[in-house]
Amino acid sequence: MTERFSAREAIALAGDDFRELPVPMREFKPDGPLSWQGYDDARRRALTRTGEDESVVCGTAVIGSTRAVLIAFEFGFLGGSLGARTGDRVEAAYTHARAHRLPVVSLVATGGSRMQEGMLALTQLQRVARQSALAREAGLPQIAVLRDPTTGGGWATLGAGADVTLALPGAQVGFAGSRVRPSDADPAAYTAEAQMTAGAVDAVVREEELRETLALWLTLLTAPAAEAEGEVEGEVESEAASGGEVEPVSPPAALGAPGLPATGWDAVRHARSPERPRAAAYLDAYFSRRAAISGDRCGGSDDGMLCGFGSGPAGRTVAYAAQCGTATRPAGYRTAARLIRLAGRLGFPVLTLVDTPGAANDAQAERQGAGSAIADLFAAVATARTPVTTLVIGEGGSGGALALAAPGNTWATPDSYFSVIAPELAAAILKRPASEVRDTADQLRIRPQDLVELGVIRGIVEHAGR
Repeated sequence: MTERFSAREAIALAGDDFRELPVPMREFKPDGPLSWQGYDDARRRALTRTGEDESVVCGTAVIGSTRAVLIAFEFGFLGGSLGARTGDRVEAAYTHARAHRLPVVSLVATGGSRMQEGMLALTQLQRVARQSALAREAGLPQIAVLRDPTTGGGWATLGAGADVTLALPGAQVGFAGSRVRPSDADPAAYTAEAQMTAGAVDAVVREEELRETLALWLTLLTAPAAEAEGEVEGEVESEAASGGEVEPVSPPAALGAPGLPATGWDAVRHARSPERPRAAAYLDAYFSRRAAISGDRCGGSDDGMLCGFGSGPAGRTVAYAAQCGTATRPAGYRTAARLIRLAGRLGFPVLTLVDTPGAANDAQAERQGAGSAIADLFAAVATARTPVTTLVIGEGGSGGALALAAPGNTWATPDSYFSVIAPELAAAILKRPASEVRDTADQLRIRPQDLVELGVIRGIVEHAGR
């Protein structure tokens, strides 16, 4: 179990120059709206114990070089539970964030809704969800840090509803708290680490790394989008979340062998070569620093799809989704779609790197909704609110690769190919012997230069050393 920090200790851990926001005043009759016997006494004891008069502390602080609105839960005050006054403060904090165009960082530690206020407490979740939605519509980034414990409505609104969700190691995280879950439930399933495996948390961050991690995320997600000037290669006219045009992404230079393949089968061999640079090498070369999101938010993650935001040329923020040469799983497609939509809301262009033999096609992938996940990614790319640029860096295997490719703005490296189907599978479908696979590769016209001639891609990027 992670250490339980007070609200103000968590604030000090995250940032500096904390300025508490004015507290909205709400008067209750004795023992609250339900006249719950002993409620006033419980609140007084909580005040004495914690020094706080409610379960959240809200204000602004500087994290790195970015001022943000902080919503910090005090678990020592009635288990960090949400009541009507909690909702008042959270709403006021979000209102301040929208008025001043500030990102929101929630430091969550809560046991859920406050029983002593009954359904009035539970309906605070609707208020919080609305405020989060308004911030999303305004293009303001929201980051959650899950402390111990994060359960109930706090997890289902501020925690799971954030754009980026971080967690402290060992924190209890789950909709069901320890006292209400089934007696035979595996406690390991209700941890930050388990939620990351399940695709619900982006990263588990150690206490000593939290401030630096938050500072990086806030720097990336609040960087102003560069404005497009004149005719820029790869430009796509698009309205960003801020209402202005966003400069497109220039495809990064090729890192592999500079020579073009002589035959279709040569293109396949080059793309499948273990010596060819993979996505991580391209991302490291293109971005000076980057931060990753992880998980599809509905039960899965795929290590073969790297997604996140990075500081690209001229220091501007670019979102990226990159395949790593493996068969892409449904969770990978859903994570990429999540990334593209988030980039659109925040006004950042997107770079995608295509490198997959195709979509995973095993029974598990089908049960996990491969078809719907690929369809959702096609839709996300087709309706992207900011420009998307694609570079094929290796294998471009059928629809599982095409789903990540930008229509009309896809480029390729010399050591790549893009095909409607793998040459071996095409030969098998046509009932050709294995000896004809190479000829089939030529017939498919899958070399980069073939793709340019066919109008499938815009061009072939030059080798970095040329």
